[in-house]
Amino acid sequence: MSRRPGKEGVGVVGIGVAACAACCAGPILGFVAATGLFTVARVAAFGAAGLLVLAGVWWHRRHRRAAACAAADEPVPVEMGRRP
Repeated sequence: MSRRPGKEGVGVVGIGVAACAACCAGPILGFVAATGLFTVARVAAFGAAGLLVLAGVWWHRRHRRAAACAAADEPVPVEMGRRP
């Protein structure tokens, strides 16, 4: 069998491409996975921070309403009239 002229290096290039893909696929996939995991972690952290803010607002409003609605146990004098 005779080979075509100018095609002797194609087999070596093909082996090089396959070796590069086998060698570099792990780090590339690891980088892509880490980027995705960090994105998920940031979204979860942002959501948790939002829930903490909402819980703080709810707690503050609840305690402020409870303090404002407290009634006195004894009679309180009330004056009716114009303000000075």
